[in-house]
Amino acid sequence: MSNTSQLKTAVIYGSARRDRQGIKAARFVVRKLEERQHDVTLVDSQELDLPLLDWMYKEYEPGQAPERMQQAAEILVAADGFVIVSAEYNHSIPAALKNLLDHFQSEYHYKPSGIVTYSAGPFGGVRALVNLRGILAELGTPSIPSAFPISQIHNAFDADGRPLDDAYDERIVKFLDEFEWYAYALRKARTERDICDDMPTQQQMCRG
Repeated sequence: MSNTSQLKTAVIYGSARRDRQGIKAARFVVRKLEERQHDVTLVDSQELDLPLLDWMYKEYEPGQAPERMQQAAEILVAADGFVIVSAEYNHSIPAALKNLLDHFQSEYHYKPSGIVTYSAGPFGGVRALVNLRGILAELGTPSIPSAFPISQIHNAFDADGRPLDDAYDERIVKFLDEFEWYAYALRKARTERDICDDMPTQQQMCRG
């Protein structure tokens, strides 16, 4: 799928575990998006090291949010869509990912999300996927119908996120095709419809 205007995509990954395996999947997704000419930024909870949620970004006065929170907000505002990479912990998503997501709100609005889940077992984190659909809808970034579950994450990629099975390169094409369709469509709607005129408080988001 091609377009004359480059998509900006934020890949959001949340894990605080010292031997985390999902970073390999996040790097794989970043690489595949870059191959499709996206402007990609990895938003990693471990690098951001946000505190447990007290004040959301919107609750700070302009210019008063912690530097790393401000940097993340600017990435999210500029993005046309999000790919969320999540483990499955106890039938749900990691606390680090939920904490990262919950710091922000309007920055997600009217932009699509794609879900990548993983687990050490054979089911690829699909129970976390079900949880994420509800969370992302509430945040205002509805998830696309397709998803990309990854089984046995420890055997799926090398440390740089290169797949150990070529099937991953083939499988992700449909997922990213669909994500791009929604990202272009919603960006066009944000640009051409009167969302910003009807909701002046959303003007910065609409320009993103």
